[in-house]
Amino acid sequence: MSTREKLDQLSYLKTQAELGGGQPRIDVQHEAGKLTARERLDLLLDDGSFEEIDKLVTHKNGETSLAESVVVGFGKIDGRLVYIYAQDFTVSGGSLSEASGKKIIKVMDLAVKNGSPIIGINDGGGARVQEGVDSLATYGEIFKRNVNASGVVPQISVVMGPCAGGAVYSPILTDFIFMTDKAYMYITGPDVVQTVTGEQVTHESLGGAAIHSVRSGVCHFEIKGEKECLEEVRKLLSFFPSNNMETVQVFETTDQPDRSVEDLVN
Repeated sequence: MSTREKLDQLSYLKTQAELGGGQPRIDVQHEAGKLTARERLDLLLDDGSFEEIDKLVTHKNGETSLAESVVVGFGKIDGRLVYIYAQDFTVSGGSLSEASGKKIIKVMDLAVKNGSPIIGINDGGGARVQEGVDSLATYGEIFKRNVNASGVVPQISVVMGPCAGGAVYSPILTDFIFMTDKAYMYITGPDVVQTVTGEQVTHESLGGAAIHSVRSGVCHFEIKGEKECLEEVRKLLSFFPSNNMETVQVFETTDQPDRSVEDLVN
């Protein structure tokens, strides 16, 4: 195979990786009112700043699409370096395999090493049960890094779909959690609750954004639309430094510190 043929093959593989689980599954994602992992990254990061890592990583048994069930890499938000991962629901429902978990671990390690924020976009069904302990062990490595990064670099979780089982532990170990109206978080789903307790509950009443922002306190920001949610993530990042060795950014403001705010009376 010539060099040109090899480059053409590489270009083809990269294009296939960007399709995730394929166009039919992308269409289903859109019909559900949700964006794809790559569309979310395009909205969140500065234009043209995203650099993907491990784009062609596949499942060890070759069972899923190229890039597996998560897109990882680094980019910029308002010119500041951030590391990021976005679960791809079009590939095995965004479930975490050993391969996809290792991709997340890599960007978490790079974020701490380079002193930059970590942003995780969650939209997946938890551990890939077909892998058993391999998937669960990878979750343990992610949780350990959440703990070690605490107080060192900012960690932000954005939940934009299902976040169940092992997947919920990582977000609640991070500093801030955003949830959209299509998101829910719980250790186990309504069917299991009904089987064990006999109680009938819905996804929303068990772990929807409203329940976590009003009752449990797990969710810090409940925002309806995905675009609006990602805009608020960008805004939040402007309030704190990239790591614990930097000072907080100072902005000039025309807001008067002694102004009256009548809304606070009520």
